[in-house]
Amino acid sequence: VQLAESGGGSVQAGGSLILSCVASAFRYRRYWMGGARQVPRKSREGGAFISSEGNTDYTDSVKGRFTISKDNAVAMITLYLKMNSLKPEETAMYYCAGSGQIWSTLAETPSAPQIPHWGQGTQVIVSS
Repeated sequence: VQLAESGGGSVQAGGSLILSCVASAFRYRRYWMGGARQVPRKSREGGAFISSEGNTDYTDSVKGRFTISKDNAVAMITLYLKMNSLKPEETAMYYCAGSGQIWSTLAETPSAPQIPHWGQGTQVIVSS
């Protein structure tokens, strides 16, 4: 399994970005894929996820502004995270993650080390 993020960059506060994550050789019949972010010296924070069935959940701070979606192909899934009304404090490295285990809500999702597949991250900078 390989996850590769793209779409990061610099944007002014209030702007939008769309992050993509291509999951290759992701052959789980049922799966969970999520987006998380991390700033230096802090732990990785989950922001949104989507399951193979299309169920989604978001952390409260991004609800109404971020939308997670996916496209399925043979042995490859593309995850999209559309981020609107970005804030300077959301400057971070953004990661996608995947698992063959499904959790129903972000609250049930375990901490980052327990999620098996991660991408290399893409940097998002939001300037004021």
